[in-house]
Amino acid sequence: MAAETSSATSSPIKTVVVLVQENRSFDHMLGWFKTLNPEIDGVTGSESNPISTSDPSSAQVTFKDTAAHIDPDPDHSFRAIYEQVSGKPWDFKNPDPNPEIKMNGFAQNAERTKPGLSETVMNGFKPEMVPVFKQLVTEFAVCDRWFASLPTSTLSNRLYVHSATSHGGVTNITQKVIEGYPQKTIFESLEENGYSFGIYHQSFPTTLFYRNLRHFKYVDNFHHYHLGFKRHCKDGKLPNYVVIEPRYFDSLTAAANDDHPSHDVSNGQKLVKEIYEALRSSPQWNEILFLVTYDEHGGFYDHVPTPTRVPSPDDIVAPKRYNFEFDRLGCRVPAIMVSPWIEPGTVLHRPSGPHPTSEFEHSSIAATLKKIFNLKEFLTKRDAWAGSFDIVVNRSTPRTDCPEKLAEPVKMRSTEAKETAKLSDFQEELVQVAAALKGDPLKLVESMNVSSGLKYVEDAFKKFYDDGQNQKAKEFNFREERCLLIGLKSLIKHRHDH
Repeated sequence: MAAETSSATSSPIKTVVVLVQENRSFDHMLGWFKTLNPEIDGVTGSESNPISTSDPSSAQVTFKDTAAHIDPDPDHSFRAIYEQVSGKPWDFKNPDPNPEIKMNGFAQNAERTKPGLSETVMNGFKPEMVPVFKQLVTEFAVCDRWFASLPTSTLSNRLYVHSATSHGGVTNITQKVIEGYPQKTIFESLEENGYSFGIYHQSFPTTLFYRNLRHFKYVDNFHHYHLGFKRHCKDGKLPNYVVIEPRYFDSLTAAANDDHPSHDVSNGQKLVKEIYEALRSSPQWNEILFLVTYDEHGGFYDHVPTPTRVPSPDDIVAPKRYNFEFDRLGCRVPAIMVSPWIEPGTVLHRPSGPHPTSEFEHSSIAATLKKIFNLKEFLTKRDAWAGSFDIVVNRSTPRTDCPEKLAEPVKMRSTEAKETAKLSDFQEELVQVAAALKGDPLKLVESMNVSSGLKYVEDAFKKFYDDGQNQKAKEFNFREERCLLIGLKSLIKHRHDH
């Protein structure tokens, strides 16, 4: 992208912390928070979807407040989301790129996936069921108009988080997963402008979907969450941009905490609590802005129509069978913002620009980092359009009354982790990246379950990290030897001259 002129901001924020969880809609997680604050665009209990959109006398499924542990996982593919937001089943023979958005097909699509599943997708959590979010929304800010970047599943949306594009990806493009997606990311932009970043991962970092992040020169930017995050908070050594990756695999010894069904949401609440309390006790607290959001809605109901006619990030079009030009956003997802520079109970609705049609979506992360740190250029046309959420900073002085501890989460799942379960589509994609790093054939994913997949990706990252450290050591030794050789030549020349 061409350089954009902008003046340095006077933002008090020096460190932006981002956690992206998995597969939950705004109404599903936070819709009933309207009972706490009427300003939040949530649910009232009058919302419903028909079992059949084509039958005028169809039974209706009303949105309820009894959500708890969820299993199985609703469909959230590109085709399923098309039906969820338009009420029309996807037709590969005649795909309509611009359907009328009615938000009335969630129940119908859920019943197509599994009879009775409509009761699951048309349901949300009472605030007391997610007590960490309840406290953060009350004490800080919630954005009730943050959308997934495109109407599809995890991988493509996660690519937008740090690069404002999926480089044409609507579904898993195996060859790109192997090679790494080639687009420039916000990490390079920060580095070019003299700012630091750190990726704190638990099982495997999704940032390795990007080709550039696989370069060994970035190996020191990866930190194991449990070994590095709290220590860096305590020592005041958090970088300017902090990415926290949840645990994507569920095991008996370490439960998944990414909120992906069928994982226990209470573990995600524990993770957010742990992050907040580490940040709150850090000497950097008064310079921090912490964002919690979700990659996409996971097939769960949301009542706010998905925006259309948004700019394509780079004019790359999807494969013909999808007839999609990256001009529609996905469903609304939760977005909670935390900082001592935010007034309690703040609700962020639409952005204040930069364009009349701008919205908050995952590209807003890159847009906000550009604005706060006065970076030289946007990544794509999408982050140039997206709203910047630094406007949530609405105080002239930092608060001193922010809670030091948050509420204890409520355990929801009564069963053990399903270590022998089949890998989810997203977990398969993580294994494919790991296989690419190790140079193994992708077919091995077919024989893996959650337990073996977890061990494989952890081993692959260890190899990547160790190889990177060895390469850096070789380069250091080469430079040292070269400097020594130059020094010896200079000494010999000096003696010869005298």
